Amino acid sequence: MSAGPELKREAAAAASGAEAPHLFGVRHLSPGGAYHLLRLLEAIKPTLVLIEGPSDASGYIPHLVSSAAKPPVAILAYTQELPVRTVMWPLAEYSPEYQAMKWAVRRGVEVRFMDLPSDVTLALQDPDSPREPATTPQEEPKEPQDRVAAPGAAPAAHESPPAAVRRNLYEELAELAGEPNYETYWERHFEHNLNPEAYRSAILAFSRHMRELTEDAERRERGGEFAYNAVRESYMARCLQEALAEGHKPSQTVVVCGAYHASALAGAAPAMTDGELGQLPRCSSKLALMPYSYYRLSSMSGYGAGNAAPNYFAMMWEAMLEGTLPQLPYRYLAEAARLMRRAGTHRSTAEVIEAVRLAEALASLHEGSATVLADLRDAARTLLGQGDLGTVAEALARLDVGTAIGRLPEGVGQTPIQDDFSRLLRELKLDKYRTAVASGLTLDLRENRRVSSEEAALLDLRRSRFLHRLAWLDIGFAQHRASGQQDASWKEEWVLQWTPESEIRLVEAVLLGETVELAAAFKLRQSMEACSSIAEASQLINMACLCGLTAQMETGISVLQRLAADSRDVAGMAGAAAELAVVLGYGTLRRVETGHLGPMMRQLFVRSCLYLPDAAGCSDEAAAGMAQAMGQLDALSREHEEWADGELWTAELRKLADRDDRNPKLSGLACAILLERGLLTAEEAGAEMSRRLSPGIPAELGAGWFEGLSMRNRYALLSRPHLWEQLDGYIAGLDEEQFRRALVFLRRAFSTFSHKEKTMAAELLGELWRTDTEETAEAVTGELGEEEKSMLDSLNDFDFGDF
Repeated sequence: MSAGPELKREAAAAASGAEAPHLFGVRHLSPGGAYHLLRLLEAIKPTLVLIEGPSDASGYIPHLVSSAAKPPVAILAYTQELPVRTVMWPLAEYSPEYQAMKWAVRRGVEVRFMDLPSDVTLALQDPDSPREPATTPQEEPKEPQDRVAAPGAAPAAHESPPAAVRRNLYEELAELAGEPNYETYWERHFEHNLNPEAYRSAILAFSRHMRELTEDAERRERGGEFAYNAVRESYMARCLQEALAEGHKPSQTVVVCGAYHASALAGAAPAMTDGELGQLPRCSSKLALMPYSYYRLSSMSGYGAGNAAPNYFAMMWEAMLEGTLPQLPYRYLAEAARLMRRAGTHRSTAEVIEAVRLAEALASLHEGSATVLADLRDAARTLLGQGDLGTVAEALARLDVGTAIGRLPEGVGQTPIQDDFSRLLRELKLDKYRTAVASGLTLDLRENRRVSSEEAALLDLRRSRFLHRLAWLDIGFAQHRASGQQDASWKEEWVLQWTPESEIRLVEAVLLGETVELAAAFKLRQSMEACSSIAEASQLINMACLCGLTAQMETGISVLQRLAADSRDVAGMAGAAAELAVVLGYGTLRRVETGHLGPMMRQLFVRSCLYLPDAAGCSDEAAAGMAQAMGQLDALSREHEEWADGELWTAELRKLADRDDRNPKLSGLACAILLERGLLTAEEAGAEMSRRLSPGIPAELGAGWFEGLSMRNRYALLSRPHLWEQLDGYIAGLDEEQFRRALVFLRRAFSTFSHKEKTMAAELLGELWRTDTEETAEAVTGELGEEEKSMLDSLNDFDFGDF
């Protein structure tokens, strides 16, 4: 491979006595690139290092490489207006840019970024821009480096169709080289190349040729992308020109950029003029630093300039620094075996040794090649997994991707809400949960009287409020789980997991408020003002209580009163009353004043009861929601007697139970509730069933009423044989068409019976039919025959007319 124009230019400059800056083209996440770049810096000892990155973020460089920081980390830029658009520049320990910054800061050498300012990059993301749509807060933010396929980097998975052409080019190259994918091709030919001159000349020549092959297609099919790269390169050339004008010698200036851009900068790309600079679009934006994770860097997250195995390349970087790169296969496979043993699958040392030998044998099929990740994975699957990928999948995932998450100096480059979040984590002793591994947390909201201070006594309650606020803001750090213990309102179960996505959402939340509490309160107030349903308003009141935001509870009650004033939505009002009952049930547990909710609940309960008989004249489809509402109202009348008028409830139930012009299912349910409460005698129940199931009553009305009756307290129903006798007589008196119509409702009713309840019903019928009760129960509860299945299937095509 011939030397590229960059090296030729430097050689010509040296021969003529002229000077040229040192251009080092890199893959943005490459341990090999970082290794060779450090050696170049040590050899040249430059006075200035220019790095591809947002030029307005240069002030953050000392913080990124401080001893308190731990990669992976990222620079985050975000717009200050909704909708929030974000863009990131991630850095791993083995990123060449990160190592260049670290080298320069430790030696007191001036170092700065030289790419477009972040406000320009964000402005070019605007949906009205001729380039491409911006990412939304819910989407994977794109980093400028992955807007083009940096030479040596796998093209982004989210690029538009022309990128598919480019991606196919890389895939074809890998296929010609006999590799399964481009990642393996790159690792085998570049990452293990420890010869500095060979590495540098090879990567620059490779990127130059690949650029030549893709530029024409970009011009034809994606002019916007090509123009964007031209703007970036023109700006970088301007930064380089300004640096030299400041007095830095070209021979003592090192430029670190994506290899794709190195060719353009070496070819004397025209520097951006003052007029062109003034024409660049800009938007109101801010910068912040954030911890990152190996998972986000992995290709599984959709980050185009990442790599599929960030943890593996971190292992490679450590081996390069230690001078033990040939030992990497041993470390990788031994660690895989250790992880498998920890998970309960034992593998011997001999199997690990054989796996290393197999990996080296696979590598030898490629002349002069070192062992790469693909060889190691194949060997692990064959020897450690004994041919089954599932056996080693978890261990390999941990080895390849890893769970590392970065760290930054406290408060550096962060938004106010990030600072508040970090402070609360420390204050609430939740720091240890700020990891990429999901961890469970159980909270006991009751006061701990065994401690001296009030803060410690209410620690779990304060934690609960904090976590509910985060969940309401959709930060993604805390997921609430059902406790599994009925009526245990004092207990909460949470799953906590920190991800870079959580950091992004936290940054975006700064537009709602400068602290977690203010942001949650603002979002609640916005939601309440836009609320248009009773059910939603009551849910927001509950959320305000969980978050400990009393003022928002008051706002929610006002909204709920306004919406309920003219409402006749029984289902909505009953649901809202039930939601308020939940909040009232917290009592003093959550240290939130809830007494003022009682009158509101009483109002909703009374209105629901009074409108129930009229609202029950609904379709069978709407009856499902009404049935749920009746269950909620009945529970309220039992559990909250001080706010729910039980006498009014039962009086309205009797009205509904007696009416023939309401939905029969709801009338039957009203009878069932009265029967359950002991307000309907056996004689009254029998008389009502006799009336409802008398000859001449349409099948759908009779069977529908029985469906409602069977929805509550079935044991009370099963303990009254005379009711089943009446049902049996009613069914026997139906003709075939009426029976088929009734069967739809009866099937629906009995489908909710438990196996034991069905057996008891079958035994009752056996007594009525004077047959063996056990045989009857077995016949009724057993598997259907083919003829019976065919008969039931025919109901699917039955024309039920107007009901």
